[in-house]
Amino acid sequence: MDAIDLNLVDLLRGNARLSYAELARQVGLSAPAVHERVGKLESSGVVRGYRADVAPESIGLGVTALIGVVEDSGADSDDMLESLRVLPEIESCYFMAGVESFLLKARVGTIAELEQLIVRLNRTPGVASTRTAIALSTKWENRPQPVGPPTA
Repeated sequence: MDAIDLNLVDLLRGNARLSYAELARQVGLSAPAVHERVGKLESSGVVRGYRADVAPESIGLGVTALIGVVEDSGADSDDMLESLRVLPEIESCYFMAGVESFLLKARVGTIAELEQLIVRLNRTPGVASTRTAIALSTKWENRPQPVGPPTA
């Protein structure tokens, strides 16, 4: 990736709905050249997708919880992760260093729904235990970091 690609990535992270013409104006290239570059960024996996950023509360997901999962010592991680992947309440899953093997970000509508999710998690083969923290409010999330210069 060169400086222009990094600039395109930065612009798209700020507003993925910018037209190729506007992107081209901001990076100093033609719209067809920008279209080609963005296509390459998409096909190489640098740009993984475009989504609407929707307020969770507006669609009935007012409870956010961070759930640490301690993996059973004899567990098959791949099988356990596949069991977690199918749970629609789990928005993100991070592999962690430390006592907890995974940290899950889950969104549900109510505390009762969170309780049901935790019960299902604790019954999942490979899960030894969980520890849950409930977010009282979200001050910010998904804040894009500035794109730095290309690394060699």
